[in-house]
Order: sequence, then C-alpha cells, then structure tokens
Amino acid sequence: MLIRDFANRSLSAAWSAGVLPEPRLDPDALVQAAADSGDPPDPADHHWREPLAALVSSLNQNADLNPVGRSMAWGQLVRVLRDRSRAHRLWREHPEILQRPIPAPVVVLGHMRSGTTRLHRLLACDDRLIHNRLWEVISPVPRARRDWRRAEVWAGLRVVGMLNPALNAIHPTKPDAAEEEFGLFSFSLHGAQFEAQWRTPAFSEYWQSTDRRFVYREYRKLLQTIGWARGDDAARPWVLKAPQLMEDLDLFLDEFPDARLICLNRDLDRVVGSTASLVWNQMRIQSDSACPKWAGAEWLRKTQRRERLSRAVRASRPDVPQIDVSFSAMDRDWACEMQRIYRFLGMELDQKLLRRMAAYRSAAERSGFRNHRYRLGDFGLDRTAIARAMGDARSPCLD
Repeated sequence: MLIRDFANRSLSAAWSAGVLPEPRLDPDALVQAAADSGDPPDPADHHWREPLAALVSSLNQNADLNPVGRSMAWGQLVRVLRDRSRAHRLWREHPEILQRPIPAPVVVLGHMRSGTTRLHRLLACDDRLIHNRLWEVISPVPRARRDWRRAEVWAGLRVVGMLNPALNAIHPTKPDAAEEEFGLFSFSLHGAQFEAQWRTPAFSEYWQSTDRRFVYREYRKLLQTIGWARGDDAARPWVLKAPQLMEDLDLFLDEFPDARLICLNRDLDRVVGSTASLVWNQMRIQSDSACPKWAGAEWLRKTQRRERLSRAVRASRPDVPQIDVSFSAMDRDWACEMQRIYRFLGMELDQKLLRRMAAYRSAAERSGFRNHRYRLGDFGLDRTAIARAMGDARSPCLD
C-alpha cells in the first residue's frame, strides 16, 4: 500500500498549500460542483436529495476517510449528479428512449462472490442477449460531445489497481468486460457500490426503511438509455446481474414481471468470507482505519438479510420462471450446466457458442481470478458462526 500512502501524503500537502482545493463532502458543495461543470440539477428531479444527504452524513460521521477516500467519494458523487442532469435533459429531448421495450430479461440472481460474474460473462458470449459493459455501468448516460467514458474507466481501474493490487485477483475486469449494474443503482444514490467501499451503517439503515420503488423505475430508464445509445435491437432480451437484487427482488419483479431467474448458489461460509475480503480490500484504500472484523460482521448481517428476503420473494412468486444452479456444479462441468440453463431459457446452445464460452473461460483462468486468498478468521468469522447466523434464512436453491 506504499502508493496509497504516498497519494495520501501528496493530497494532504497539496490541500495545505492551496495547490488543490480540499473536497467538501457537503450536499450543497457537491451540487455546486456539478452545476459548475454545466450540469445543474433538473428542477423536476428531486429523488436524489434525501439519499445524498443520508450518504454524505454517514460518510462524515462513520467512514473516517483518508485524503484518497475523500477525493474518490467527491468524484463519484459529483459524477452521479452530473449523470442525473444529463439523463433528464436527454429524456426530454428524446422521449422515445423511455418507450423502448425490455422483454423477458434473463437475470443472474445470487450473492456477491457466489459465481454470478462467471455465469453472467458466459451468457454475455451469446449475441442473442444484450449485456452491459463496465464503462457503461459506471457512467450510463452518453455525453453530448466527446465521450471519454471508456478511457476514464480504464484510467480508474489502473489507479485502483495501483492503490491496492489485491483487487486485481479478487475481481479481474476491463472497461469492455460484461459487468453487473451496480452503477445503475448508484445513479439513484442507492446500492452496495457505496456500502462496499465505505463504512456507512447509517446510510444502510436509511435505505432499509425507505421506499425504493423509484430506484427500479430509474434502473429501467437507464437500461433503455444504454440500449438506445448503442442502437440495440429492442426485441433482444437483456441478461442482467446485480447482487443488490437479492434484497430488492420484489421491487425488481414489480418493474420486470416477465423476468426469468437463474439462481446461483455457493456455500455461505465461502460467500461471506470472500465478500468480507472484497469489501475490506476496497475500504482500506479509502480509510486507514478500515477494520476487517467490522467488514466480516456487517456483510454476514447483510448476506443473512439478503438470503431471507430473496427466499421469501421466490417462494411467493411461483409464476416467475426460476432455475437453480450451484457454484460447485459449474466448477465440475460448466458446459453441462450451461446446456441445462439454455434448455430452461428455451434457446439453442450450439457448438460455436460453446467454443466462445470456452475461450472466455480460458482467458478468465489466465487473468488470475482464482488467486484470491483469505481466511475466515481474519474477518472474525468461522463456519459455525456463519451457519448459526444463517439458520432458516438459507435459500431453497442451495445445495
């Protein structure tokens, strides 16, 4: 973490010397920064105000951000406000965007670290399905003039990889890689992209008691916007993936009632341990006091809650097509499992597509994604405690 320490010292010195302005994590200051770039908030758009205040308050009270963390938080939140302004302007100018259908999306449903990325990227090999790419997810609204979003994401990945190289093994990715829709939730100042970077328990509590229906209305609008900007055939189904859906599945199905669910599962001690490792490795970039045991306890709680909520929704919606797939079965014979999934979808899986999937698998192996190492004890966890905490929350789709 030598580069992170150097960056923190450099930023602190630059702020003290007045060479750079110190970012103020204050709602008014963030709104002003977005407006100064030519993207003032839309007067008709009000949904962001309360969650932004809740997030900024929790950042200032709980997160203990270092200079790198303050800078990263500032940059992300200003980008969200700019994207919201650009989106509302775009939707006024092109109302046809919000008329685009999104038929029968294929949803990879599962916890963080349960194998959802692997399955999602295998499905993304199929040209009959539409998927999001990382640079679109991080900043989903097209720019009017020069669109540098892909280059910005490439640079961001390089910076994060230098600040903590461990993340390269935990979640290898590239700007054009198929990616989950975490940024589409961040657009609404919601979701685990924030909670997995910063210690913000008050923000988490705020969302647990807040009406989140507008988040999924905006999620749909952003999918329509991405598809419109790319010129995709609106008749092609999306393949979607976001662990956030484990706690919001009812809201998602209200918005997409014809969705088809592919439910991914992994032993929950592996899920919780690997998630805690990912979260802690992200948090320690932005806070010098990031605590691995806090990450373990918090994500055990969140995983238990997500498991319980998703189980209840799945049981209450037998009308929704669902198939269960285990992490271990994908490890044993991924091609056989993909054949089973394609039969569920009513789609042919031919040899040409299987070869494309095999090529992705080979490239993923070379990327080092299996090099993630962690110990449950480092996060204050053990198998017995995790099993006890989960109890009846275990999903019916677990092995």
